[in-house]
Amino acid sequence: MASADAVQIALAAPPAEVPVQPPRIDASSRHNPKPRYPQLSRRLGEEGQVLLDLLVRADGSVGEISVRRSSGSSRLDQAALDAVRHWRYLPAHRGGEAIAFRYVQPVEFALDD
Repeated sequence: MASADAVQIALAAPPAEVPVQPPRIDASSRHNPKPRYPQLSRRLGEEGQVLLDLLVRADGSVGEISVRRSSGSSRLDQAALDAVRHWRYLPAHRGGEAIAFRYVQPVEFALDD
């Protein structure tokens, strides 16, 4: 039989943290189109990676979105924002429940793609 002290300690202990499974993107099943490469950026030979901060909502849609790190070209940054704003994700989950989650999405622009 457990002592009263042991029961009180067990009740006072914080619950174990349920791990969060981050959101996933699967372009083939989510029908997320690649960002449109701006024609002027192609002509000028602009390439680079944009890092976007975004909020993936519990329904998989994108909420807040902003540029975390620029590609060095405002045209490429804007093309990434315009495309990802409409993407759909498999939302993050905690304990089997879909949750909103802040996520960093890299978007690569390369002329040889």
